[in-house]
Amino acid sequence: MNKKQDQTEIRKDKLIKLRDSGIDPYPHSFENRIDAADALGMKEGKKLRVCGRVMSRRIMGKSSFVHIKDVSGQIQIFMAVDKLGKENYALFRDTDIGDFIGVEGDLFVTRAGEKTVMAETFIVLSKSLRPLPEKWHGLKDVETRYRKRYLDILVNPESSKILKARSIITASIREFLECRKFCEVHTPVLQDIAGGAAARPFKTLHNVYNTELYMRIAPELYLKRLLVGGWERVFELGTNFRNEGLSAMHNPEFTMLEVYAAYTDYTFMMNLAEELIKSVAAVMKEKSFPVSEDILGRWDRKDYWQLLKTHTGEDFSPEITYEEAKQKADKLNIPPGKDSLEKILDRIFSHYVEDKLSAPTFVTGYPSSASPLAKQSPDNPMIAERFEIFINGSELGNAYSEQNDPEIQKKVFLKQAGSNTPVDEDYIEALEYGMPPASGLGIGVDRLTMALTGAETIREVLLFPMLKPLNADSRE
Repeated sequence: MNKKQDQTEIRKDKLIKLRDSGIDPYPHSFENRIDAADALGMKEGKKLRVCGRVMSRRIMGKSSFVHIKDVSGQIQIFMAVDKLGKENYALFRDTDIGDFIGVEGDLFVTRAGEKTVMAETFIVLSKSLRPLPEKWHGLKDVETRYRKRYLDILVNPESSKILKARSIITASIREFLECRKFCEVHTPVLQDIAGGAAARPFKTLHNVYNTELYMRIAPELYLKRLLVGGWERVFELGTNFRNEGLSAMHNPEFTMLEVYAAYTDYTFMMNLAEELIKSVAAVMKEKSFPVSEDILGRWDRKDYWQLLKTHTGEDFSPEITYEEAKQKADKLNIPPGKDSLEKILDRIFSHYVEDKLSAPTFVTGYPSSASPLAKQSPDNPMIAERFEIFINGSELGNAYSEQNDPEIQKKVFLKQAGSNTPVDEDYIEALEYGMPPASGLGIGVDRLTMALTGAETIREVLLFPMLKPLNADSRE
């Protein structure tokens, strides 16, 4: 039996001892308590109730000091036998680091100048049966932090801060959009046709209807149905699912913001996106996150084709043919395989350009053939009215002027449709009733959180990222 197992057995014995003495080690509540941070702001002599997890103990015979932690911070507790009585003080001495306790008493200031609660009553709120890790952030196995995230956020303040940033970011997004008369909505996660993006979906079966359904890869087509219905400004903060690989930037389950505004084009959405991210960044800065000044400063606007020329040294234009793209890919050591023209260009762009876009940048001029839901530029039908957002060499968002011509949209769908990708006829029918001119924007909330917190991998900003099951190898 190792040391940790010894500690667990000792704690279990203490649990039995508590129960044998008639004490419930897991009571139902501890009401009328105040947060540690609020208690620290009060004056001496105030009687109050505080509770939290024991994080440190200093036993000194007939008196002891304890630090307990709640969501707001830590506060010191003074335990003394002459205040608690012998029985309760003995009960306290049997507590362990990690236990939850509640106390009531007067607030005073120690000689060291620390505000402290003089405990007059004491109760065990939850017995911890396993010892907390002492130096969690020092573990070499990073995945263990993700598998036991509850311990990571308990003892690693930096992890907790990054993960709490998500709540600040999503709340700031909502406030920004609602102030501009956007209405938050929730559209189906289970869909009979996986549409709105090009990705492999997760499949499931609805037993009652005996129908194959898909976890959504994007909410776009449902949100645009709302524009048909007369809702002019809508947004959704929700989860999308793509049955694809994992990387520092990809997780099969991720959070997406999608925004749609009637009577606008992609230039409106470009300005809105910049305003939105700068607004959220400003809030983060107020919350003491070291946000890059680049995000708060002037954003670049660059052309897709010019970027390809600049960073590859090759001549690229919207009129490029499939054979020309293959030749350039070969020359640039990008195996073209049997990819389409659009995929070849995308692979070249990803390899040669993306990591050069460290400052916040709007990239415009994407090929219309790679933008099936976007309007073409009236100046050049080979180009879509579309942009993507890049920060720190990573793509954060995509936006365009929405295609609202049902005949053009159906032709594009038919051209792309394969045996396993049927045309969404219901969406085409909706467009036939008339959808106003509109622009749409999608921003990856996980990647935005990475950009605003400095996290290097998407796993750092997900509470419970996708991991390979521990018993996966035994099932293969």
